[in-house]
Amino acid sequence: MNTLAKTEKSVPTRDAFGEALVRLGERRPELFVIDCDIGKSMKTGAFATRFPDRHINVGIAEQNAAGVAAGLAAQGKLPVISTYAVFGAMRMAEQVRTSICYPNLHVILACSHGGLTPANDGVTHQAIEDMAILRAMPGMKVVMPADYTATLALMEAAAEAEGPCYLRFTRNPVPVLYEEGEPFTLGKAKRLRAGGDLTILAIGDLVCQALAAAELLAAEGVDAGVVDCHTLKPLDRELVESCLRETGRIVTAEDHTILGGLGSAVCEVAAELGLGKVGRVGLRDTFAESGPYDKLLEKYGLDAAAIVKKARELL
Repeated sequence: MNTLAKTEKSVPTRDAFGEALVRLGERRPELFVIDCDIGKSMKTGAFATRFPDRHINVGIAEQNAAGVAAGLAAQGKLPVISTYAVFGAMRMAEQVRTSICYPNLHVILACSHGGLTPANDGVTHQAIEDMAILRAMPGMKVVMPADYTATLALMEAAAEAEGPCYLRFTRNPVPVLYEEGEPFTLGKAKRLRAGGDLTILAIGDLVCQALAAAELLAAEGVDAGVVDCHTLKPLDRELVESCLRETGRIVTAEDHTILGGLGSAVCEVAAELGLGKVGRVGLRDTFAESGPYDKLLEKYGLDAAAIVKKARELL
């Protein structure tokens, strides 16, 4: 089991991204940040002030950002593309696929505003398909930290890894779940709570909803485990298989369409092994709308109550 923080503090994970850039920049002179004219939103200002010669703003030209990053990586640099998830996954998809994934270049694609966390910004800025799109690209790692602490650690892990990596952050604040210094490894999920009746596998901002759901289920006499699947690709197949064998029932929870994301990935494992039952919590082939983040989670069935409902269906 892992150490959870005993605090009710909430912070957007994009804030941790900005801090992680400065920390990495101090130790890694090869690190460059490529902005797409939204540095204020992406929290890259501190890096730009501290390392102006390693900060490049290409303007509103995301496809160009991918080309610049590819060129830097080919010369031994470590480029971090900073933009919103809708632009990083879709506007520059061809350039990421052909110029970054095909030659397997070490580029970090760091994107905020994942899922419904842009909330009031509306459908144009709510990335609900991004992880599915990038998961399909050969060699791409797909990661969504659950909180501030996880973001710091997983940025470090992405910098140490090889090949391309997509990290997805939240615009809205999310609870700080982990104690400072909690270690993270790409591709290794974290079991946060043991359970004998079923297991909730969640990613990103829905990890806190999964933990809340487990408490609600416990009050009903249901013993639900919780796993933080921070790395969607490569998925921790060993832990998923363990959960299937231990409880036989899994609920997946993601702030993303159920098509191609965590729910799909877990169902693939279950089908290949011929084990267990899986219920998926996520957007069900629909766009959302503009509105407060918590209200959107409730309306589209992504909150703790929706996870509890899905768990009851499986039981």
